[in-house]
Amino acid sequence: MKIGIMCPTLLTYSGIDRVAEQQAKQFVREGHDVSLFTLKTNMILPPEIKVFVLGIPTNLLVQRIYRLLFPLDFLKAVEWLPKIKGFDVVYSHQYPMNWLAYLAKRRYGIKYVYYNHGYPPPRFFSSPVERTYMRLITFFANWTIKRADQAISVSHYLERELRKETGLSSDVVYNEINAQKFHPGIDGGGIRNQYHLGDAPVILFVGRVEPYKGIHCLIDAYKMVARTLPQARLIIAGKQTSKNYTNMLKKMSDDKVIFAEDVPDEVIPAYYAACNVYATATIWEGFDLPLAEAQVCGKPVVAFDIGPHPEIIKISGEAKLVPQGDINAMAAAILSFLIRQNVDKI
Repeated sequence: MKIGIMCPTLLTYSGIDRVAEQQAKQFVREGHDVSLFTLKTNMILPPEIKVFVLGIPTNLLVQRIYRLLFPLDFLKAVEWLPKIKGFDVVYSHQYPMNWLAYLAKRRYGIKYVYYNHGYPPPRFFSSPVERTYMRLITFFANWTIKRADQAISVSHYLERELRKETGLSSDVVYNEINAQKFHPGIDGGGIRNQYHLGDAPVILFVGRVEPYKGIHCLIDAYKMVARTLPQARLIIAGKQTSKNYTNMLKKMSDDKVIFAEDVPDEVIPAYYAACNVYATATIWEGFDLPLAEAQVCGKPVVAFDIGPHPEIIKISGEAKLVPQGDINAMAAAILSFLIRQNVDKI
């Protein structure tokens, strides 16, 4: 089969983009002819996967406006639609690529499959401008989603949300964790040496630094842990996409909170290996890839009991979900894992 995969970006720090990358590689292993369509990329992909970069303005603010108004770029549609002719199916990972997938269906009769990663609800954004932007993105996305031939959701939570928002049913396919890349036994010594951590107990978060990720709550929980374990460290590894929020986080942190922004994708497993506990205070996720990756790497995990978390992680002695917003419970859960590992004696 000739398969097209469309994703707004193919960036190594984005979980959605890494899912699209893995999907492309899987289709190639199955013997299909695969092409990736994106607005911009920094990924290095195998030569058998053809990558088409449509282009996007360089200014971040203009980029956001462009994504919203992508259907108005008629020249882009005229340029790229003919390149999709002859495909058997196109998978679209989020708006605005849904628009191109819909046009391919309408113009050439190509099967259009929407891959549902979800959108954070506008109420989770503090700025009125951000809330308005997310309402508009969700509105336009839902219009294109309703016109898909088939939908796939990455969790049962998102399957329910999609049906509520659009009336469209979807199959649930969990994001696959690359077992060759993420597994127990990885050496985290290089990361500990890089940050001069020694044998200090380390709490890790991986993901974009955005308000709805709840990193301010995680820092507060860490401070509670540090009262008992003053040698503890917190590493926040992820792209800083909100300058104001990042500045706020740094003001509320001391030098034991480490912000690691430009983490190469191939080094992420070593960060998991270097930590004692993986923790996240995010208040919305469609799947939460880092949470699953950390647990596959054999690390205890702590998170709020929200959205897909109960179905994504294996609830056991190595995983604790606490009530959303309960920072005391989060700190206690993290501390219990650290004490179990005897790190308080280091």
